[in-house]
Amino acid sequence: MNKKNIKASCVLLATVLLGAAGLKAQDNKDSVVNVAFGKVAKRDLLGAVSSVNVAELLKKNYGVYSLDNLQSLVGGYTGSVWGQEALILVDGIPRAASEVRLVEIETITVLKGASAVVLYGSNAAKGAVLITTKRGSVKPLSIDVRANTGVFAPKRYPGYLKGADYMTLYNEALTNDGLSTVGAGYSQGTIDSTRSGAYGYKYPDMDLFSADYLKKAFFRSDLTTEISGGNERARYYTNIGLTYNNSIMNYGEQKRNNDFAFKIRGNVDMDLNSWLTASTDVAANVSDNYAGRGNFWGASATVPPNFNRYWPLIAIDKLDPNNPALQTIVQNSNHVIDGKYLLGGQATNLTNALSDMLAAGYIKTRYRTFMFNAGANANLDAMLKGLSFKATYSMDYASIYSEAYQVAYAVYRPTWSQINGQDVITNLQKFNNDLNTTNETIGRTTYTQTMSFRSQFNYDRTFAQKHNVTASLLGWWYLTQFSSDPDNEGGSDYHPVRNTNLGFRAGYNYLHKYYVDFSGALVHSAKLPAGNRNAVSPTVTLGWRISDEAFFKDNITFVDNLKMAASYASVKQDLDITGVRPDGTPTDYYLYESYYGNSGSLAGWYPWRDGVAGGFTTLSGRGGNPDLTFVSRDEFRIGLEASLLNNLISLDANYFRQNTNGLLSRGNIIFPSWFTGSGDFRPWLNYNNDRRTGVDFSVNLNSKVGQVQYSLGVSGMVFNSKAVRRDEIQPEQYMYRAGRNLDVAWGYISEGFFKDQADIDAHADQTFGEVRPGDLKYKDVNNDGIIDYRDQVDLGRYGWGANPFTYGINLTLKWKNFTLFALGNGQTGAIGFKNNSYFWVRGNGKFSDEVWGRWTEATKNTATYPRLTTGAGNNNYQNSTFWIFKNNRFNLNRVQLTYDFDQHAFKNSIIHGLSVYVLADNLLVVSKESKMMETNIGSAPQYRFFNLGVRASF
Repeated sequence: MNKKNIKASCVLLATVLLGAAGLKAQDNKDSVVNVAFGKVAKRDLLGAVSSVNVAELLKKNYGVYSLDNLQSLVGGYTGSVWGQEALILVDGIPRAASEVRLVEIETITVLKGASAVVLYGSNAAKGAVLITTKRGSVKPLSIDVRANTGVFAPKRYPGYLKGADYMTLYNEALTNDGLSTVGAGYSQGTIDSTRSGAYGYKYPDMDLFSADYLKKAFFRSDLTTEISGGNERARYYTNIGLTYNNSIMNYGEQKRNNDFAFKIRGNVDMDLNSWLTASTDVAANVSDNYAGRGNFWGASATVPPNFNRYWPLIAIDKLDPNNPALQTIVQNSNHVIDGKYLLGGQATNLTNALSDMLAAGYIKTRYRTFMFNAGANANLDAMLKGLSFKATYSMDYASIYSEAYQVAYAVYRPTWSQINGQDVITNLQKFNNDLNTTNETIGRTTYTQTMSFRSQFNYDRTFAQKHNVTASLLGWWYLTQFSSDPDNEGGSDYHPVRNTNLGFRAGYNYLHKYYVDFSGALVHSAKLPAGNRNAVSPTVTLGWRISDEAFFKDNITFVDNLKMAASYASVKQDLDITGVRPDGTPTDYYLYESYYGNSGSLAGWYPWRDGVAGGFTTLSGRGGNPDLTFVSRDEFRIGLEASLLNNLISLDANYFRQNTNGLLSRGNIIFPSWFTGSGDFRPWLNYNNDRRTGVDFSVNLNSKVGQVQYSLGVSGMVFNSKAVRRDEIQPEQYMYRAGRNLDVAWGYISEGFFKDQADIDAHADQTFGEVRPGDLKYKDVNNDGIIDYRDQVDLGRYGWGANPFTYGINLTLKWKNFTLFALGNGQTGAIGFKNNSYFWVRGNGKFSDEVWGRWTEATKNTATYPRLTTGAGNNNYQNSTFWIFKNNRFNLNRVQLTYDFDQHAFKNSIIHGLSVYVLADNLLVVSKESKMMETNIGSAPQYRFFNLGVRASF
């Protein structure tokens, strides 16, 4: 593990611990935590499980998305769990996190350890996130209403050269390439006319980030009503929500861009008799998106300010008034913009983003989701004390379809002349035709159906008030089938996503001091050959509450609770049973079978002896492997749970060592080379192995100083990953992936710029394209006199699964009726490359402000950017140390101030409670590269969000 990361985590922990000195502790009540197929008292948790009480958090922290800022609250969660993508379950059913809003949720539980997820079988083998929605309780009817309205303000836009500067530097690029600026470049007169700004109708200098196209801000509003209550026989909870937002766009049809959503949920629990209960949940989500046509954001990153030498709008008042043919064109056009303009274009630009926004039409996308689940729970104490049975069935439907309006339009290329000293358009060359249509068409169409069923026997009993025994026997099945129009999403899936498994758990603890737990699953996979389709996933966990031992309690009095747990698991999964066909098509099924073909990539042509005639023959596409089996997650974990100083400080930490064994490969180093060539006889094998290790932690401090209640939470993870074994053949020893990080960033070592031709001639040959003075020079790592892919080296870690060190912070200050809440998260240890179109300027693309530091003869000693070129620039645009940056950052994600009115103020009112709050989201990024990190290229900008909200209870 990286020493710097360990040091950083220790500093954070020490800061919290030292800050606790002399502070008064607050009570910390025990609670029940949702786990796989059940609930466990928090004090009895054994395995890498973190829970967030969302209902309580919402009183000081308002959000919309269900997993809102979870990485600031849970150690080991970074959008993934321990570096891998987790299964999301809503009320125990695989569902998208976006289908439930934060205001519907009671708790979120993150299951990290293998022993915590094993009961879910294969599809949760990389972790699980359990989202549990609110339910009714025994109480009178209560109504909670929450209203919010706020504005999104762009953080920043990228900086690009203005028209005259762009044309000047484009001429320089032509010169650098040894090309003439005559014809291909720009005359000085054109540059000067553009710079003056007096001839904008003829010499465009467009700023697509100006108020002509974008608003300064846009708004979002939402309204939520919650109705709940019930008695001993029935409890109910209903949530109704409306959300609307417009957009930042201020041009053409995209002025009308908006999103509208209506969501409703109803959860009902019933006691049918003394031993039988039932529940029914129904939710429906209706969401509509309206978007004008035109790829504005793509154009903002690619189209130069002179709009590729033409103006997208032709001023009608510049048409020759003495040319009736021009007036006829105006009269017959379907698209006279604001009564002032025709649409401009040319043979190489028949359409463009701005004209599409004005004339091409719109797309209305409809999202519809219906979710239903019903369950029953039987108390079987009459048969055996402590025994119960539970069954749940669910069925979800989700569809996406679009109603599109699209119409073709004509564009015109003007011919300019001087008449009486004035610029006048004397001719218009027409491209395309204006067409009419009154029909909307159905465009994108997708449909997803998910069904699930589970049944389980549970046993929970205490003997002699000392021996606590729990057990579960269950079966779980779910299936998700995706269907779509072949022209949009690639067509329907031949095989659905499915999970089938049996599960068993047996647990025992003595006086909540000594624990042993065995959990396991019998998993099934149709991806594997007959005979290998079933496997057992065993886990065992031991726990010891040391703080209950007499020798500990009598000598270490400042420790309230100290529990250690250790577990070992071997979870079998088929999530990574995936491969590709010779034509590059991904496939998950039948990888164990051989197959042959005589078309496409398997079309082998063999001539007869005369060398003229011949025919296609059948070739092997893949060899078979009847022994293909599951991938295994073999994990050892040690957990620590502690509370100190009368529950002033609580700590939860886990060390994990996780080996993923049996990942698929094609046997490159196992089979002889003649297995490939004319066809491919290599089978898929379980060969590659990965390892992930790390420590996650969460520290919470609850205190009170005077009238100020104070709560601070720090969570984080130190994470490492490694390719332990790889089926690979590399040309150089230092290029082998085995032994290196899974997220290794490969690239070249830059040695600066070539100074002159002599410098180029004396250096190793670089094979990426034309090389001239001012181009990047790379190190010849293997000293073979050639710079190619064999000179790439390990430059660091991308941090794809998780950064080497991640952390989150949340702070609450409460004084009288005011509550201030803030949270943020950060990361260190990873790198990235500045390799998007803003930095890698190619051909006649848009020139960013970065090119001001370009190499020239005059700046060769101070240049920060390679020479400009009108070519592809492939030599310079390689991932290398020249473009590298450290991805270290801290994000201040939210600050919210809430005022809760005194309840006695509403003594004679129907209002039982009232709160008002203001919040700001996505406030800032603290980083050396913050400007770049807060700037989006080719997409909508990042926004700060400022919100005013009110919550009332009736």
